[in-house]
Amino acid sequence: MKKPKRIMPGSRIAIISPSSGLPSLFPDIYELGLKNLHEVLGFEVVEMPTARMSPDDLYKNPQLRANDINQCFEDNKIDGIITSIGGYESVRILPFLNTEMIINNPKFIMGFSDATTFLTYLNQLGMVTFYGPSIMAGLAQIKNLPFEFTQHLKSILFSNQFPYKYSSFQKWTNAYKDWNDLDTLGDCQEFYENENGWTFLQGNSVEQGYLWGGCIEVLEFMKSTTYWANESFWNDKVLFFETSEEKPSPSQVGYMLRNYGMQGIFSKIKGIILGRAKDYSEEEKLKLNEITVNVIKGEFGADKVPIVVDFDFGHTDPKLILPLGGKVELNPYTHEIILLESPFTE
Repeated sequence: MKKPKRIMPGSRIAIISPSSGLPSLFPDIYELGLKNLHEVLGFEVVEMPTARMSPDDLYKNPQLRANDINQCFEDNKIDGIITSIGGYESVRILPFLNTEMIINNPKFIMGFSDATTFLTYLNQLGMVTFYGPSIMAGLAQIKNLPFEFTQHLKSILFSNQFPYKYSSFQKWTNAYKDWNDLDTLGDCQEFYENENGWTFLQGNSVEQGYLWGGCIEVLEFMKSTTYWANESFWNDKVLFFETSEEKPSPSQVGYMLRNYGMQGIFSKIKGIILGRAKDYSEEEKLKLNEITVNVIKGEFGADKVPIVVDFDFGHTDPKLILPLGGKVELNPYTHEIILLESPFTE
């Protein structure tokens, strides 16, 4: 597994829009995210040609979006890449990626939601990628989120203190305030106390494996394509899944999980981590937990696979960074999730 070089304050970070053209529609929140990227994390910002392109032009030109990614990996003056926001059809850019060049020039690349397509694909080809906040969703709000979020970003990205024990954030939110209202730009909606952290639904042994996953709905776009992993890939993986703002029902999530079972994946993996489901009521969360265990344990007999729910990543905030290809340990006795080694080369 090829790891990127560590980024630091002063690194040149390229901004791409591989999915939606929301920076064009909401320039103020986008620019706030760029400002925070520079002021809080100390990065030098490089906007790629498609970063502010209109939604219509982006939709019509998947190759231009892929070209931006190719150029980022080819340019020795660019140290890393972060997506502006998600979307719904970045799967269309995959045929245009220069994967041989990318894998031979590994760099930090981070996004979430629709970025799942190229993050998982590049990881399957042998490179560590990063599932975490985007410019408009996460980084633009950084000064209004718990300070532990900033500490987490700096710990994962800048320090070399591993193993790294993940910690749940004390507060979390489902949504942001109106991006058209400059008076509340970067503010979040109601915060909820995170009293219990995440929960292990099952697991009776300490397991170690390699992270892989993303938005569970986006992964559906990739199944049965040439960009889906082969059978041997799933050995020793810790899968992580989260749901989008479209809020699939607990039953729909169950349908998606059942497909992984039918592929024989649950017999090969070392664990499953589910993100906090956005906009779910407590009743819906309990139903999702019930269905998850029923599918994985009840239907496919994977009763020893640790299952963690309500992990702090995905479409709620703050978001933890999960490196695809990073080795983690799941401990159901102490409820700890530990990133065992650095996802970077020093």
